[in-house]
This record gives sequence, structure tokens and C-alpha cells, in this order.
Amino acid sequence: MKNQDQAEAQEIKEILQNKKVQEAVKQSSGGKQENEKERSSALGVTAIIFLLCCSLYILVQYQIIPIPLTYVPLAQRILMALMFIAIILVINRLLKKILNRRIEDKSTVYNLKNIINLFSIIFIFIIALSLLFANWYATVVSFGVGSLILGLALQNTFTSFFGWIYLLIRKPYEVGDRIKIGSAYGDVIRVGYLDTTLWEFRGDYLSGDHPSGRIIKFTNSKVFSEYIYNYSWPLFPFIWNELKLYISYDSDLLFTTNTIKKIAEEEIGEAMTRRVKRYKKILADTLVEQLEVRERPSVILKAHENSWIEVTVRYLVNPKTSGKVKTRLFGNILKELKEHPEKVRFPN
Repeated sequence: MKNQDQAEAQEIKEILQNKKVQEAVKQSSGGKQENEKERSSALGVTAIIFLLCCSLYILVQYQIIPIPLTYVPLAQRILMALMFIAIILVINRLLKKILNRRIEDKSTVYNLKNIINLFSIIFIFIIALSLLFANWYATVVSFGVGSLILGLALQNTFTSFFGWIYLLIRKPYEVGDRIKIGSAYGDVIRVGYLDTTLWEFRGDYLSGDHPSGRIIKFTNSKVFSEYIYNYSWPLFPFIWNELKLYISYDSDLLFTTNTIKKIAEEEIGEAMTRRVKRYKKILADTLVEQLEVRERPSVILKAHENSWIEVTVRYLVNPKTSGKVKTRLFGNILKELKEHPEKVRFPN
């Protein structure tokens, strides 16, 4: 047994050391593995590169470094471009540090970091263009023609990018939300410029709210064509769920109903009351007419096609804990009802 545990530990260690695995973890987590020490080190290296480029620029300008005069303007443009790029990277790092310290909402920090990275890339691209092309008019014309060709060739890519902008503005879902889009269902772990990554729940092999072990990637363009079901809406991150069981017609229906209600209320009654009051308050601020929503778990009896009575318990729950709550509730109800076989009869 000890040798088996050691072998499993060694296997896990080898997996984690695999470069492809490390890259996949980094992509799926949005780069969270970068710690404070690494960020500070990168900031220091960038600052050193900036100072080095400044020194070289001065040395080239005053001909302290002997290079042909025809190459002096080019060398100065390259050094100037490197200095501006270094400044952009330093500002990028400093802004991210400020975000980490000032904002507690992780999804907001994640989106703002993506925006900072995007503008950094745009500015670096503009600097690179100014380095390669001295004639800005010709550059703009060439870039316009090139953009038209790229726009036609990469239409889906640009649609996905605009989908990312739509996600930032309208926020149908954010990192950490549990959503369903199309046939995909899971927790959002990454929202990139072109695609979104889900940690799948349920899947093809599971029936309950449990991770399947797979990830799902889809292009952001799907937000324009698919319905999005968000189970983690900030104003009301709860859903109604049901638990079903079957009893015979000669059971004591009143006793069964009261027993199930009592157990369900002990389990989630108080929390559900608070949540339903919150739900009613949200409805009151909309044009939706007042709905009859019970503040306590309810029990519904219905005739089943197989000569049994279907007993349904309806209650409010957090979607991310629905599986645990249902299992615990089912066990407690079954245990209590089985202690009264003279009043409650179950299918064999």
C-alpha cells in the first residue's frame, strides 16, 4: 500500500512538471500562477532595459559609440521604440499591482487586466509601425488596405473579439459564474479576447451537478447567437430545485407531507425565507406582476403512471451546492419516513 501511494505521488509530480500541463493550467486559470515576486522581478528587469536604452541613445547621439552616420537615425529610432515599449510595460505592471490592492472583486480585476493588456499590445504595435515606416501617410493607407483584407479573411475572429467587448459591457457572465450556453454547462474559468473556457459540470456521463473533469472552449461570437443561462446572477444567485420520491396510495399522505416539510424547513427553511424575500423585492422593482412565491419548501403530490404517488419537494438552493443539499435532504427524509413503515409505504 505504501509503495502504491509513493508511485501515485511520483506520477502526480511528473504530470505537474510536464510543460504542456503547466501551460494548460496557466491558460485555464488566466495566469494566476504568476506570484508577486515574479511580477516585481519582471518590473525590475523592464526598468533596467529602459535605463540601458536611455544610456545607449545618449552614447549614439554624441557619437561616443562609433557607428556610421547613415545608421544613427535608425539606431536612435530602435532605441527610442524600446524605451517607449519599456515604459508601456512598466505602466502595465504598476496598474495591475494597483488593481490587485484596491479592488476586491476578482472578476472585475480579471476584466480590467485584460483591457490593460489589450491597450498595451495596441500601443506596442503602433510603436513598431512607427519604427518600420517613416512615412506615416503611406503607413496609414497600407494599414487600411491590409485591415480590409484581414477583416474579410478573419471575419469570425473579429466577431469573437467584439463578443469579448460585449461581455465586458453587458456582462451576461463573468469569471466564476455558472452558466449554460447552447449545450455547454459549467463554471467560467477564463474569458479571453477570442474564446471562453468552462469547467464542465454534468456532461455526457453524469446526471448531477458534479464536475465532469473536462473543459469546454467556445468562441465569444456565440454570445450573439445563443441563449445564455446564468445561474450566478449577482442580484439573485439561487435557483429552485426539486427532489422526487414515490410512495404507495395506502400511505398516510398528510403525515408524509408534514414530515417532509419539517425536515426540509430544518435543513434550508430560514435561508430560503431570506432569499425569497430578496427575490420578491427584486420583482417589485420590475414590471412583472407579483407572483405567488412560497417562502418555505413546498411538497407537491401527483399521481404517477405506475400506480404510485409522486412526491416532489421544491426548495431554493445555491446552484453550486445543489447536489450536496439534495443528497443530504434525500437521506434525512428517507431515514425519517422509513422509521414509520405503518404510515409510509415505498415501492419494492
